[in-house]
Amino acid sequence: KEIDETIKILAGLGCDVLHNVDCTRLAVDPRFQGMEEKFGAVYYNFPHAGVVPGFFDGHPFVRWRHANLMHLFFRALRAFVKPGGCIKVASNSSATGVRFSDIISGAGNSEYVHAETFPFLEWTLARYGRSYGDRRDQYKRPEDGDVYNAQRANSDMVYCFTYKPSGSPPPPVLISYPPTKDELFTSNEGRAGRLPPGAVQRRKKVDELYDLFLSYVQGIHIG
Repeated sequence: KEIDETIKILAGLGCDVLHNVDCTRLAVDPRFQGMEEKFGAVYYNFPHAGVVPGFFDGHPFVRWRHANLMHLFFRALRAFVKPGGCIKVASNSSATGVRFSDIISGAGNSEYVHAETFPFLEWTLARYGRSYGDRRDQYKRPEDGDVYNAQRANSDMVYCFTYKPSGSPPPPVLISYPPTKDELFTSNEGRAGRLPPGAVQRRKKVDELYDLFLSYVQGIHIG
């Protein structure tokens, strides 16, 4: 309901609102055809690759998704951002999913020069309301109590970059890969790891998790 109200306001201001955009695959999204080198500014507030039940964001079995999100995001934008264009990514400096190092290295690897970093609360868009992205949004917001997974609002930062392409091909994008199916099966981590080693249910859970990971590698996700 809240997001519907926001969309109505944006539409009334003449904004185009697009849904189900995968920010890592803009070049293959037909809605972005003809927009090459048209973006003067891009803002990405609190990027997150999505929750995997049974794992914290920083767990090595799932954190690779967050790192990939930033590296692929900046690389995908190269075709659409004007030289000299501005990119701003907001994230908590203590985040364990998308870390500040992922943002900085992802940007640099695609020829975005770090211009400055400043506190999110000092930004013009500081009234942005964060959400959990799950059922909790129906009854509370992360700012209730000023804590979101041990991340306080005064640690939210805005990382700013300027696109300065050299004219030469950039280095290959840095991609991290998921654990193997055998590593998942022999591990005691996550929901599958709490099931008996020889249980059929354990193998089924591992297969489901591995298929989910493969979908991320294949680009079937929304960042």
